[in-house]
Amino acid sequence: MPYYCYMLECANGRYYTGWSTDPFRRLKQHNAGSGAKYTRMNGPCRLVYVEELPDHSAALKREIRIKQYKHPKKEALVADPSRNKLPELLANLRNKSVDPKNFVIHSPARVNLLGEHVDYNDGVVLPAAIDRYVTLRVTVLDEPVVRLQAADLNAETAFSLRNLADKTDLDGQPLPAFALYPAGVAWALQEAGLPVKGMVVRYSSEIPIGAGLSSSAAVQMGFALAWQTAGEWDIPKLELVKLCQKAENDYVGLKSGLMDQFACAFGVAGHALALDTRSLAWHTLPLPENAAVVIADSGVRRSLTSSAYNSLRADCQEAVERLRTWCSDLTSLRDVTPEFLQAHLPELPERVGRRALHVVGEMARVERAIACLTEGDSAGFGNLMNETHASLRDLYGVSCPELDLLVELAASHPACYGARLTGAGFGGCTVNLLDRDGLDDFVTWLKAEVLEKSGRETLIAVCQAVDGVHVVV
Repeated sequence: MPYYCYMLECANGRYYTGWSTDPFRRLKQHNAGSGAKYTRMNGPCRLVYVEELPDHSAALKREIRIKQYKHPKKEALVADPSRNKLPELLANLRNKSVDPKNFVIHSPARVNLLGEHVDYNDGVVLPAAIDRYVTLRVTVLDEPVVRLQAADLNAETAFSLRNLADKTDLDGQPLPAFALYPAGVAWALQEAGLPVKGMVVRYSSEIPIGAGLSSSAAVQMGFALAWQTAGEWDIPKLELVKLCQKAENDYVGLKSGLMDQFACAFGVAGHALALDTRSLAWHTLPLPENAAVVIADSGVRRSLTSSAYNSLRADCQEAVERLRTWCSDLTSLRDVTPEFLQAHLPELPERVGRRALHVVGEMARVERAIACLTEGDSAGFGNLMNETHASLRDLYGVSCPELDLLVELAASHPACYGARLTGAGFGGCTVNLLDRDGLDDFVTWLKAEVLEKSGRETLIAVCQAVDGVHVVV
């Protein structure tokens, strides 16, 4: 996948520099107000410079370098045809269009930086789409049949679009677990009255299943965009996200919130997303320039539908119902203040009270975390991550020894601002916020420490926040 460093000329005559895998789509985001704070304040912008780089690391380094240039040197760069590939890219764009019968889709993973288990309690969450993708290669068929080839699982199946509610393959056998998410998306789209075409989809993933990075949401959003592209119908992106959530809730049977699908769809390069899951209002927050996001895999896998996830959600609802005795206006734990909860905690069952303490406390931490990102306070944000892990471990009960070891070790390294489990828990990954100056030492050290203390090899990945699901032209 090509990466690009780009410059925008803003309405004030100054240049804004960034990087993206699709600078044209990024321009639209800036001018729509979902890019950077600077372009929101100084828009509209026009794309004036694009430089192709071999990978995201090179693009990021080039972005930092260009930002150091004075204005005249940036002007010279824009005028340099040996560097500026924008005219060439524009010519290619005019000559290329998406073939609605054969195309490729990239759908990213997501990491939740803060706000865990609050999305189904109407809270605010802070996810980001990251550069680990599900890739779908799609060929549209004339018959109403979907043929799936899951390369990473070495598995195939096929199902008809005429009897999706049966959840069976063409031989009448129950659909395998990996096929429930694509079939569920097709079912939800049909329920909404949208035409769904048959197709062959060969797909592979860089996102480990059950690792807390939302591989399922990446699959859902990838298939949703595939059917939208094949059908050439238009629908607001948020409505597509809601239909994917409906598929997971009502077809797959997992009562998840909206965050995962939203992050996969709306991701913005270099930014976290602050999503209010009650109002669905959202805005972007730039990730600190001096910090890097690192994922460490515990190696423990879980299936949410067979875990305690749905019972945790039931505990939260029970807390709300019991607390209504003292405040009839409560509709979710979003309406509960820390002071109100403490006053009535003795009236709640012990387990239910612990669940509520985590959720209410986590919502307060998110408010503080937004201020930290706004101010570029990496250390403050990292401290909140540490607090969140302790709360998920002690109050919500969704950690495990392998995750606790990763967090304990990471937090002891001088370059680590903060660490915690990410995703629903019960296994999966930790997310770590690192000082870039100590990044290489941290990765080497953590691998060695985990191997020494547990005998396990640990997969560690340095990630970048990227744009959401898109068709690769």
